Amino acid sequence: MKSKTADYPTARLIEVFSAIQGEGLNVGTRQIFIRFALCDLRCHFCDSAHTWDTPSSCRIEQTPGCRDFETHSNPVSLPVLLEWVVRQNHPALHDSISLTGGEPLLHAPFLEQFLPQVRQLTGLPIYLETGGHRPEQLLMILPYLDSVGMDIKLPSVSGENHWQAHKEFLQHCYNAQIEVFVKIILSQQTNSTELEQAAELVAAISPKIPVFLQPVTPLETPHYLGGAAPMPPSPEQVLTWQALMKHYLLQVRVVPQTHKMLNQL
Repeated sequence: MKSKTADYPTARLIEVFSAIQGEGLNVGTRQIFIRFALCDLRCHFCDSAHTWDTPSSCRIEQTPGCRDFETHSNPVSLPVLLEWVVRQNHPALHDSISLTGGEPLLHAPFLEQFLPQVRQLTGLPIYLETGGHRPEQLLMILPYLDSVGMDIKLPSVSGENHWQAHKEFLQHCYNAQIEVFVKIILSQQTNSTELEQAAELVAAISPKIPVFLQPVTPLETPHYLGGAAPMPPSPEQVLTWQALMKHYLLQVRVVPQTHKMLNQL
């Protein structure tokens, strides 16, 4: 009998599960999360550093929302992942499928084949959560996406610098006329000049694109690249920065990571 992994594209995963989206434009909605392994960024505030590498196994929720995980080996073939997602897709339960990570676009060749099939099987919209720094890979899967949540990485907070890539990435999303919003992580170290630069970048494409300012969630233990964990900004800082960005943009919302308040994964 032919193996299910033979001759099919594969991807390395962290987990597949059902939960409430805690960030951005889709906050509060129920999603099937496909969390991909690997990330080529090393943001100082990252609370998912376990996704940076390629694990030998991944965990898959058997019943949506029950956290009854089972362990499977990596990499995972396309037909097997389709089976897992369809198993999660109980009638009228989920609003969309979330591609998260890590950085999902590192798996763009896999997604290019996977996404049209999973859309056909589930009928669910596809939401991409991304660092917003890989415009070429975005173009490979853009026809299969319904919405994109794109980070702008402020160097003063993340340690990363990708202004030109962010601009190209956001322009591609806007040109495709899909739903797109921008997320910016804030900490006490946020540089207001960088925040203004981000506002100008978004406004140059469209001042109607929603921007979500997200105060950093304190880490229990700082990871090795960031040193001391970034601290959340003060209320006064957040109010000042929101006012600054609203000089350029129509929608600037401050929303923390609500899924952590709800004890969601």
